[in-house]
Amino acid sequence: MEHKIMIRSLPEAMTMVKEMDVLSEDEWTGDYRQSAKDAIASFLADRMKEKVACHLAQTEANGIPDRRNGTYFRHLLTELGDVVVSVPRTRTYAPIGVIRAYARRSRDVDRLILTCFLLGLSTRKVGEALLTILGEKVSPAAVSHAAQSLDAAVVAFHRRKLGNRSRALLFDGVVLIRKTGGGSMKKPVLVVLGIRHDGKKEIIDVRCASSESADEWEAFRTDLAQRGLTGEGTRVISVDGGKGLLRAVRFVYPLIPIQRCWAHKIRNILNTVRRVDYKAVKKGLVAIYTAQNLKGARSAARRWVDTWVESYPAAVTCLQQDLDELLTCFLFTDSVFQRKIRTTNAIERIFREVRRRTRPMGVFENKSSIERILYAVFMYENIRYGVHYVFGC
Repeated sequence: MEHKIMIRSLPEAMTMVKEMDVLSEDEWTGDYRQSAKDAIASFLADRMKEKVACHLAQTEANGIPDRRNGTYFRHLLTELGDVVVSVPRTRTYAPIGVIRAYARRSRDVDRLILTCFLLGLSTRKVGEALLTILGEKVSPAAVSHAAQSLDAAVVAFHRRKLGNRSRALLFDGVVLIRKTGGGSMKKPVLVVLGIRHDGKKEIIDVRCASSESADEWEAFRTDLAQRGLTGEGTRVISVDGGKGLLRAVRFVYPLIPIQRCWAHKIRNILNTVRRVDYKAVKKGLVAIYTAQNLKGARSAARRWVDTWVESYPAAVTCLQQDLDELLTCFLFTDSVFQRKIRTTNAIERIFREVRRRTRPMGVFENKSSIERILYAVFMYENIRYGVHYVFGC
């Protein structure tokens, strides 16, 4: 004897669907899958019929002429695939509000699309990736539309209150390509990363800027300060050495020691050296920042200077003019903390991830698209660090 299940609500239908997840793949893709889709479609249709009946009863009571006017079909993309829903209507009313909340895709599907987007797939590849899961290809336009739901989260992220949780602050910038009416343009993105007192890293904020000038950095820092990042409790600030950034940091945080980035400094020095001497020059520089203590680091610096001063005076000058700030890390006895602050490589590594994930997307159409993908990538990194979540709902 055949038994039918009475479904009284859409959550019940979706619960039934999720319970089917214990079935084998063959069963899931067979009659059970279609039965679940039919159940959801039937429930939605029944609810809309009820809405139409209530509407006609109300219009009749108010003396407003109206009558039924057939049905039309609406497609709803769910985790099960494409569900075709029959929508009844009158001459003046259609109960589309019953399924409007899904906007052609259920919330679960939208979140699935956003997850693919977060992982760096292009809009075209998202559609291909979801094809076998949903049974219907998701168009690039649908992916872009779903991605726009990140905009509210982006705004909230940039406006949230900040605390002074960081033992160290790292500042750096990355250049991204943005499409404009006049062609592609390079646009810098300013980033601040914190190393918290518990040792965890946290990307605190990002800012799309017109340049890496002191004014742009000061504007960024002013906004951070107004939201609560005053630098209280921060022991050191690591920077890449850009003039605009250095000027802004020294103005805003005059009492916090500055650690110049060794990675940037080594690159600058090697730019003045013949390739044949790269390995020897770099080995001597590494010996400086890996010394056991400040005394050992200064001794290694003197040996390096004596070795290369005649061959590469410009390289020696490049090191000597910033040596004190390059050795700031030795003010701290914690060797793990020393390694974390002596370069801005933590930001550099994330920048590489940004480029990797944005490479399939080519250039950005506008600032909103830049903000969206940056938020997605950086919050994904914060999830890995264990300090933040992308979606709060």
